[in-house]
Amino acid sequence: QVILPLLKNDFYEVIQATIDGKLCSCMPAWSENRTAVCVVMASPGYPGDSDKGTEVTGLLQAKELGLQVFHGGTALKDGRVVTSGGRVLSVTAVGQDLMEALGEANRGVATIRFQGATFRRDIGHRGLRLLRQPLYVSGALRGEPGPAAPSCPSHRGHLCRKGGRSEGGGFAAFFDLKASGYDDPILVCQTKGLGPKLQVAQVCKRHDTIGQDLVALCVNELLAQGAEPLFFLSHLACGKLDAEVMEAIKEGIAEACKSAGCAFLGEEVTEVAAPRPSGLCDVAGFAVGAVQRGQPGLQRRAEEGDALLGLGSPAIHGRGFGVVRRILLSSSLRCSSPAPGSCGDTTLGDVLLSPGKMFSPALLPVLRSGHVKGFAPTAEGLLGGVSRLLPEHVSAVLDALSWKIPEIFCWLYKEGNLSAEEMAQTFPCGIGAVLVVQKELAQHVLQDIQRQQEAWLIGKVVAPCHTAGSRIEVENLAEALQLSSPQQLLKDSSAEIQPQPRKRKVKVAVLVSGAGTALPALMGSAREPGSCAQLVLVISNRPGVEELRSAARAGIATRVIDHKLYGSRSEFDSTIDRVLEEFSVELICLSGFMRVLSSPFLRKWKGKILNASPSLFPPLKDGNAQQEPPQSGFEVAGCTVHFVLEEPSAGAAIRREPLPPGDGEAALEERLREAELRAFPLALQLVASGAVWLGAHGRTCWRR
Repeated sequence: QVILPLLKNDFYEVIQATIDGKLCSCMPAWSENRTAVCVVMASPGYPGDSDKGTEVTGLLQAKELGLQVFHGGTALKDGRVVTSGGRVLSVTAVGQDLMEALGEANRGVATIRFQGATFRRDIGHRGLRLLRQPLYVSGALRGEPGPAAPSCPSHRGHLCRKGGRSEGGGFAAFFDLKASGYDDPILVCQTKGLGPKLQVAQVCKRHDTIGQDLVALCVNELLAQGAEPLFFLSHLACGKLDAEVMEAIKEGIAEACKSAGCAFLGEEVTEVAAPRPSGLCDVAGFAVGAVQRGQPGLQRRAEEGDALLGLGSPAIHGRGFGVVRRILLSSSLRCSSPAPGSCGDTTLGDVLLSPGKMFSPALLPVLRSGHVKGFAPTAEGLLGGVSRLLPEHVSAVLDALSWKIPEIFCWLYKEGNLSAEEMAQTFPCGIGAVLVVQKELAQHVLQDIQRQQEAWLIGKVVAPCHTAGSRIEVENLAEALQLSSPQQLLKDSSAEIQPQPRKRKVKVAVLVSGAGTALPALMGSAREPGSCAQLVLVISNRPGVEELRSAARAGIATRVIDHKLYGSRSEFDSTIDRVLEEFSVELICLSGFMRVLSSPFLRKWKGKILNASPSLFPPLKDGNAQQEPPQSGFEVAGCTVHFVLEEPSAGAAIRREPLPPGDGEAALEERLREAELRAFPLALQLVASGAVWLGAHGRTCWRR
């Protein structure tokens, strides 16, 4: 479809000549100095199931523009062209150069319309990079002086590690192991993503530290194997490409690779069609390092009496950001809010997105000196990092008063209502990596490290012990977090919320009917560190539903109260009320509960019942709220979690999860379900934490 418009011959004649063995007499002739670009338009959901029967318009206008449209998944119905498959059609444009053809193809795509149409916006961009950028080969690789090398963009300027070379346009990359200085190397590889931290960065619109974080995560894991980083590659997938975001991430990666002493050999950028929302992206890194064969490994060689050294780092990584995100939502603070403590103009976003400390190449000589028995990053939590170093026959004791804990961890401890144990499990608490060193060599190694960065003697390896089921005990952590706690809480003049964390968890019951519930999401949220909610009961009005089995497997009490066995609604509601009182329930979540509760029940539990409606507006009584926006003229659909009242009120909303327009009714219903799974746990946390409550006039109130 992209080649045929450049063929001068009759394509049928070329194929026939090939079959007859006479192709030499009918060789294909191609248009010279012409470039073709083809963009595929697909239905929403492609390559999965997709809608059919949607009218396609603009075909005549595209033809008038001189474009060729190749039909794929289309059909003719009542004189109209409609979609009949995922890959609907392709738009091909021919121009004098790539830029002209690309522009014409994009005009054609904008002219042709059908509901939910998706297409890639990065077609031809790699070719443009190839044409614009000269092939860059380090002068050091060619054995030529540095000035002889052509100038290159900043993110290409770090290919100069001896042994690395990247082909023009990013199509391939090469690395010469012999040139890297290893006689008999063993390669070590590592791949990492940023997970929830990337989501927070996107909310804060801060992408300048993302690349540094990614490289640090990969390189530090290579160091844990005693390997020197050689080269790095990255992959970025976006719902819609943003040149500024991509450039910020690339520059961060390039700068971090320079600091790590490894070659940045290239990046792959992909624009992903639905269902990824526009503007959201995933980024992954891949690093390869080398260690000389025979070099002693850093694998669980700790013995009783060994010392533990900690390397300082203010960064938060991994699952810790899932907790951070929930704390931010429950307090309604913004990334622009002032950071905790006396940090000048530093914002909360600046502190939360501080890049991880990269410990190479300064640390590599220490690790290879033979004095270090083990090294482990703590990206997934302090306890997780230390546990990687311990064989089964030993334990460890740390003293939290021996190192400096950054104020952000102290704020998270207080604001998130977390225990000291949860902090150690979830966050690094100011320690970026841990080393195991023989006791007699500890001070010598510590002094070597302190010449480069912050480091402390933080603990020791001891005989086997089990404290609360863990082989690692962190002494004085609660005291250290309180001692370092900032003098004032975060304040934001534009925010209305200043929650007061509860000292205990609120007991919650979930009422279900067995169809399409958010129970798994609520259960998962309640299990997270710092959750203010405790699920103590699940009630179903139908026996044998899967939700009852799921709750029982999680250790949650279950009850079946079958509405068919009661003569009236009030009798049914009274039984539910009695069971709720029996379990001392304080909050109720209606999740897929298909019974209408009576007015006396709603009055008694006013402000204590939460429900999710598939609408951004007051819930409709006919149960078909997902159709509301198109019927009433609204352009935005979504899900609302709200307090349940006798008379629905928009003022009782707790959490709204908007969805962009463009889906058919079936697809919209599925996305509304996904929105409910996101919004319901967050709304429950807001109410359980005391940040939100129902006021006397039936409107949601937020703690100042």
